[in-house]
Amino acid sequence: MKIIVTGGAGFIGGNFCHYMVNTYEEDQIICIDKLTYAGNMETLAPILEKENFTFYKADIADRKAIFEIFEKEHPDIVINFAAESHVDRSILDPEVFLRTNIIGTSVMLDACREYGIQRYHQVSTDEVYGDLPLDRPDLFFTEETPLHTSRPYSASKASADLLVQAYVRTYHLPCTISRCSNNYGPYHFPEKFIPLMIANVLNDKKIPVYGKGENVRDWLYVEDHCIAIDQIVRKGTVGEIYNIGGHNEKTNLEVAKTVLKELGKGEEYIDYVTDRPGHDRRYAIDPTKIHEELGWLPGTPFEAGIKKTITWYLENRAWWENIISGDYQNYYEKMYKDR
Repeated sequence: MKIIVTGGAGFIGGNFCHYMVNTYEEDQIICIDKLTYAGNMETLAPILEKENFTFYKADIADRKAIFEIFEKEHPDIVINFAAESHVDRSILDPEVFLRTNIIGTSVMLDACREYGIQRYHQVSTDEVYGDLPLDRPDLFFTEETPLHTSRPYSASKASADLLVQAYVRTYHLPCTISRCSNNYGPYHFPEKFIPLMIANVLNDKKIPVYGKGENVRDWLYVEDHCIAIDQIVRKGTVGEIYNIGGHNEKTNLEVAKTVLKELGKGEEYIDYVTDRPGHDRRYAIDPTKIHEELGWLPGTPFEAGIKKTITWYLENRAWWENIISGDYQNYYEKMYKDR
């Protein structure tokens, strides 16, 4: 099969390309990425020369460019990871999120209609559900939880999900949607929480923690997420939504302390900063549906995953040091200075 993976030079998309290229040598993996600040060709370096891998630099919101790729490749499956995803950036500049996450999705869906595909899969987020109260650990997001977005990022992703569902109903396009909890692992851009902490500690800097660090996230090791998406695409039911959770709920403070302990540092490295506007309190996914229908369960406990993640950052310093030495550093100062 020919499988298009958009956003394949980013964190989750890049890991998915690695997984697919090495797992299915008979399939052709076609990666499309705009190479914005979060897209990194170094992430794809280990697979660029593989015979079953092809790369195109293109914006998914560029209709002409996307249709030209479809005309040339005639893909069987399309998996859309491409998205602006950083919450703080969405607060600073919402418009770019609307263009990529909504317009880009519409362009991909139209290309799938025009050229015909076996499956289109939309990679979404649990943030479309809003948040849960900290004092109700018995509550979880299910696929039936109403959409209740908090910030421009989650609103743009929810809009894209609704658009996908409309194409299923109106045009009978064979689509599926997955909504995942917070991912972590190799190739994670250093502005995100876990790699930011690792990079800061390795550079002998403090790690910023919003508020009191009480916000709770469900952490999912990125390889487990890749396996789940692969199973949804191959075995999932058209028109269905599947929640992908890690069964690893941790407060931000717990995660910070875990990283510091693994790196042999104390809590004096924690710098409590002013909370972000509209900060969701707790995310927690119930992955019962994907387990019962497709047999998937996360295979990586947080304690094991965080060790593997830290080891990867220790062994691949050049990858993340190249990133934080440039424009990213200006963004970092803007976000966290004087907070």
